[in-house]
Amino acid sequence: MTPSISKHYLEREPSAIRKAQILFNSRENSKDIHVINLAIGNISLPMHPIMVERMKSLADDKSPFNKGVVKYSPSVGTKETQNAILHSINAELENKITDKAKCVITDGGSQAMELMLLGVCGPASESPILFIDPTYTNYIEFSKRLSIPISRYSRVLKGNGSYSNINKEELLTIIDRDNARGIVLIPGDNPTGQQISQEMIIEIARICVEKDIWLISDEAYRNIYFTDKGQSSIWAITDDTVPGIVGRRISIESASKLWNACGLRIGALVTDNNVLHKKVVSEYTANLCANVIGQYIFSSILELSKNDLLKWYKQQRDYYSLLMNDLKTKLMYTIPGIIVSNPESAIYLVLDFKNITNDNFEITKFVEYCATSGECSIDGGNYTLLLAPMTGFYSDYNLGRTQARIAIVESENNLKKVPSVLSKLLKDFSKFP
Repeated sequence: MTPSISKHYLEREPSAIRKAQILFNSRENSKDIHVINLAIGNISLPMHPIMVERMKSLADDKSPFNKGVVKYSPSVGTKETQNAILHSINAELENKITDKAKCVITDGGSQAMELMLLGVCGPASESPILFIDPTYTNYIEFSKRLSIPISRYSRVLKGNGSYSNINKEELLTIIDRDNARGIVLIPGDNPTGQQISQEMIIEIARICVEKDIWLISDEAYRNIYFTDKGQSSIWAITDDTVPGIVGRRISIESASKLWNACGLRIGALVTDNNVLHKKVVSEYTANLCANVIGQYIFSSILELSKNDLLKWYKQQRDYYSLLMNDLKTKLMYTIPGIIVSNPESAIYLVLDFKNITNDNFEITKFVEYCATSGECSIDGGNYTLLLAPMTGFYSDYNLGRTQARIAIVESENNLKKVPSVLSKLLKDFSKFP
């Protein structure tokens, strides 16, 4: 006999964005299958050239690592990396409102999420955090880990590919009913690929001031937008526009997406509340510090001018916009009746199969089929897809039962194959016992 593990671990299942990969890795013939992994936003593009140059120079005379010594940085992160995060935010802002904000560098944006939840609600909180449903699955998983209750405002994917709008009065009702401690927004939205407008963010900011709660914004995709409205950000709000907003804002930042640096694991929690900032640093001392080599590589963007940053942001937008719109068009042509969310921001599309499958269709079963046994022949090779079931992003399982999120992270050549591969896998799955 061995000691029992915790109830939390007994009930723990892999994240919706990782489960398909785990299943595929255990597949007996996995080496014979070309897998197109759309389940996780693991970007395959190179980092900015200045970051690549810094990475290649780690052993050079000017590098702090040239003798092989890698010490801890301060828990708050190096000053250069903190400034690099703020530099990245300020590039598209007319007013440098983040001059009032302070930054803690974290192990990816995910660690910043957990620190935010600890600061806003605290472990085993009686008051919930409010999410705009569907929301990024890691927020849900961290809330469960910390025993923090969740409150939801639900959106629904419509037949035209757009999500239902956020209604201010309904939001107020939920806040009053549940006594929520803060609202989490994802302006460049993961998982929906929608963009929450600056006008709506301002309205929600006013609610946060009125109700004396926190305004939290996940801005990992702030500069990846495809509408003509420009970026949406809590840092674009001035105290003149929303009196009282200063001191209640938190943003979650990441080098993973905009800078194509997922594996560096560099994120940040930025806030204009000095007390919260100091306590986040105190909490993070238990983690010692974020990846020091990752900090050094990312901080090289301080050498970029504002125009350099804007040029890079536009390059990223142009790349994703072309791919996402092309993929949406070809999916709808190849699989008539499929609903595909409109690409407005970020790097994700949501697919809804409800009009082309029977009432018993379960996205979780289809994802499992694709990962464990599904395959089809394309261009002389055997292919399958890895998808993320949207059931892991909704509070109501039924809302995501027929939907999948796909991340536009594979090569252009692989993405061109997706409509045909998906169509064949769906047809084969309908015959699967």
